[in-house]
Amino acid sequence: MNKISSYLVKKYLRFDKSQPFITVSAILAFVGVAIGVMVLLIAMAIMNGFDKEFERKLFTMNYPLTLHPNSFEPITQEDIQTLEQKFPSLKFSPYLSSQVILKRGDKLEGGLIFGVDFEKEKEINSVLKEALKDIKIEKYDIIVGNEIRKSYYLSNEDKLTLIFTQSDPGGFSLIPKMKRFTYKTYFESGLIAYDKVYMYTSFESLSKVLNYPEGVFDGVHIYSENAFDDIQKLKNELPSHISVVGWWQMNGNFFAALALEKRALFIVLMLIILIASLNIISSLLMTVMNRRHEIALLLSLGVYKEEIKKAFFYLGSIIGGGGILLGVMLGFLGIYLLGSFNIIDLPADVYGSSKLPLELSIFDFVLIVFGAAIIVALSSFYPAYKATQIDVLETLRNE
Repeated sequence: MNKISSYLVKKYLRFDKSQPFITVSAILAFVGVAIGVMVLLIAMAIMNGFDKEFERKLFTMNYPLTLHPNSFEPITQEDIQTLEQKFPSLKFSPYLSSQVILKRGDKLEGGLIFGVDFEKEKEINSVLKEALKDIKIEKYDIIVGNEIRKSYYLSNEDKLTLIFTQSDPGGFSLIPKMKRFTYKTYFESGLIAYDKVYMYTSFESLSKVLNYPEGVFDGVHIYSENAFDDIQKLKNELPSHISVVGWWQMNGNFFAALALEKRALFIVLMLIILIASLNIISSLLMTVMNRRHEIALLLSLGVYKEEIKKAFFYLGSIIGGGGILLGVMLGFLGIYLLGSFNIIDLPADVYGSSKLPLELSIFDFVLIVFGAAIIVALSSFYPAYKATQIDVLETLRNE
């Protein structure tokens, strides 16, 4: 910034008693940009926090990768042993599963039961590991989600009858297969959809009920530190009768909806900054109109149009840039206060956590600051351009 531009910026930033509305308009623009940036930062932190929170919970209950048979040929122990040798960094937990109807008294509800090796399952499922702390699971013991426990009023050693989709022959008809399990404890994933449906028992128990031959599984849960890369490696090594699916593929529509909501919210809140930038345009245009004679005189004395243009561009940039800087500080302050103190109390049974999840990504921060800077720059350019379009002779003759 040269001396002329610097002088003009300092002069026009001062309060003008003859035209106080120009200063008020500049202040409103400054405050509007600051509020817009602050709201955007906090909103994106909340949206990203909820995304990550749901992602972590779905990641735990859905497992990073899962193997499924894609034909009537089942997954065998030999298949798993082969994969364990080829992928020693992955953790494999085979399982059996069956849809069931839960019955206790007159209450009937549907559910999904898994038969697992608890020692292997605890290595890849932190929710189950926490629930099984200091608890030994024996044959026909069952672990249920917290919503099932509350719905059926279960306490330690209570019996819960499961009605399976398979049937046993009885006389001239088929009788649904039923088995009573002993309730041991419950798990709480934080997502009602899982806590209301999922149950776990030992592999031996479920294989006995379903009459599964030894060494045959319905699927395999896999833990991977880098699931996006490992899924491709597994696909290249899997036999034709086995397919692999990632947790993000099983919940693709859910995360696509969240991403769309986040983009829509970003665009809507960016309009706050756009509206605030209109005050920058109006205040600068009023300054130009109020200083027409002064600008014309400077041009007649040999000041370059580029210097005048730079002065007004810098003036708008200072107003908008100062608003962005204040907005960033207020945004981080708001994120700190919301994250450190229980200002907003969420219902845990709905959101999975009573604390407001906040997590601002670097990408979102850069995008907000960059987007606000572009809007401010464009808002400053037009008044700066108009300042150089003054007719010097006409203005000096009439004013």
